[in-house]
Order: sequence, then C-alpha cells, then structure tokens
Amino acid sequence: MPELRTIHLTEPDLRRLERLIASLRDSREDLRNLSAELQIARVVAPSEVPPDVITMNSRFRLRDELTDEEMIYTLVFPDQANADEGRISVLAPIGTAALGQRVGDVVEWDVPAGRVRLRVEEVYYQPEASGHYHL
Repeated sequence: MPELRTIHLTEPDLRRLERLIASLRDSREDLRNLSAELQIARVVAPSEVPPDVITMNSRFRLRDELTDEEMIYTLVFPDQANADEGRISVLAPIGTAALGQRVGDVVEWDVPAGRVRLRVEEVYYQPEASGHYHL
C-alpha cells in the first residue's frame, strides 16, 4: 500500500486552483491529477504554511535521485509557464507532484521510461514565508 503523504496548500491557492480547473472544464489527465492532489491537501491559512513547503510561485531546487542532477524551478499557473526561465506549470506532471511538498520529500511519478524520483532539496523563495500573500 503506498504511503499517504501530506501536502500543504494555502486557502487562496486552493481557491485559485479550483477556479482554474473549473474554467478549463475538461477531463484531461493533468486536471484529474491536480484535482486528486487538492482532495488530499491539508489546507492552511497563508500565515500558517510551513516555510519549507512548495506553494504557488515558490522557487525551489530538486535533485534526481537516480542521476543526481539538480534543477531549479518556480511553480506557476499555466499562463505564466516558461520552460526557458524555469517556470513550470502546476498542470505539468512535475508541477502537480511538487505542489505542497516539503524539503526532504520525494516527488514521484511514472513516465514511459520508468519512475521519476526527485527530492525537494531547498525552497529558495516561498511567497507566504516572505509575507507576500496572494489573497
């Protein structure tokens, strides 16, 4: 039985993500995956989110447990995504998997070549920890 993980999500991010899903009104896999993540999230006020959690607009570093490669991303809404700038959409598999994770957590998902395992190494910037609340 897979381990049930706790993901943290702020109330404003939950509302914005629910609106995003509703506005797309589609049965795409990326929307189903994000919706499933929202269902298991521990929802907290922005002032209560732990500072080492990846929230929307957080900048963070991941390390591939197989290759030891490191990557730095900012988690954004789809209209702000830009791979060249390291801005990944919350609807991308890596974005959905990273949402709500804490430093030390392992982000996993299946790809055609096998299972990807990325460890959250550091959260460089989190809006809530910096007092930048998006209400």
